[in-house]
Amino acid sequence: MKFRRVFLIVLDSVGIGVMPDAPPEDAGAHTLDNICLTAGPPMAPRLMSLGLGNIEGVNCFPAAVIPEGAFGRMAEVSAGKDTTTGHWEMAGVPLDKAFPTFPGGFTEELLGAIAGAAELPGWLGNEPASGTEIIERLGPEHIDSGKPIVYTSADSVLQIAAHEEHFGLERLLKLCETARAMTLDLGIARIIARPFVDAPEGSEHRFQRTYNRRDFSLEPPRPTLLDQFVAQGVPVVGVGKIEDIFAGNGVSYSLHTSGNDDGMDKTCEVAEHLMAGLVFVNLVDFDMNFGHRRDPAGYRKAIEEFDVALAKLESIRREDDLFILTADHGNDPTNDKHTDHTREYVPLVAFGDRAKGGLDLGTRSTFADVAATVADVFRIDYEGAGTSFLPELLGDA
Repeated sequence: MKFRRVFLIVLDSVGIGVMPDAPPEDAGAHTLDNICLTAGPPMAPRLMSLGLGNIEGVNCFPAAVIPEGAFGRMAEVSAGKDTTTGHWEMAGVPLDKAFPTFPGGFTEELLGAIAGAAELPGWLGNEPASGTEIIERLGPEHIDSGKPIVYTSADSVLQIAAHEEHFGLERLLKLCETARAMTLDLGIARIIARPFVDAPEGSEHRFQRTYNRRDFSLEPPRPTLLDQFVAQGVPVVGVGKIEDIFAGNGVSYSLHTSGNDDGMDKTCEVAEHLMAGLVFVNLVDFDMNFGHRRDPAGYRKAIEEFDVALAKLESIRREDDLFILTADHGNDPTNDKHTDHTREYVPLVAFGDRAKGGLDLGTRSTFADVAATVADVFRIDYEGAGTSFLPELLGDA
């Protein structure tokens, strides 16, 4: 085997240009370029040297004269533009039908049933909203009444926010487990626990969300590549919310994280000890802290911090390591039409001592090409969607 370890790192929401089938409200979206135009190009020399700026459609991030990595972009074949859809397709399970969304909120019958089962006095909100805005607006009433805050977005999500101290974190997580069990027939992709606390004194906001968020996902409709790996004895380490996204399926060992820095630190810890297998990493800060909050300057800084962390990870890399950097959707922080995800192409950068550099992988027709490639690396008999680009990386194509 040319590679014994694969580090698949998802830069959550780092899109690189609107797709032709994107909805009208995403027109003009280009997460990376618009960050560069608004806040200036990130000082990210490692990403530049690997070829991020050489990808078709990336115009405002510096290109390398001779890229060290293979580079390209991927189109999403599944309908939708959410975390679950993107990661499932990346693991070889594209969706034929988009998850249902709830632009009018949820029925009083449903919420009443959940409230009854959880012995709650009722709900606040029940509307599409920005998470930070609705918590700021309804947080005081939530504390006074004991009623959790319910909201949704353009994604297939039912989000429940509650104060960690006044309501209780464990109580919130149990409530979300109850809501998950009672909504399976509706096909909601994720029930998300959104805990928050009082903001530090002097902050411009009264409340702030914490990293104790949990996602309670549907199970994939059929086994993913991760399930095949575990069944055949190939270790799969999930870093960040990977375990949540796949409802615990196909993950040998999980490390939950408190942001990008912690995610990369934990990935380095895994790299110190893992002999072989797949390390599947989600870095959520890009999306949660800067995309949804429409903060291009903060997004730019997060890219710079990741660049430094990537160099640290590479300092302990092995000759038989393969690194794949990509994203699951876009979230253009300059989009003034909404605060939701944007349907964009995502970057594809692959590199390692034994991988061919300076190679243009073109536009891949599905995120599932990642699954096909990783299966090829570990010689797994894979019959799912996608086309492997491993022969190109090895110079055999």
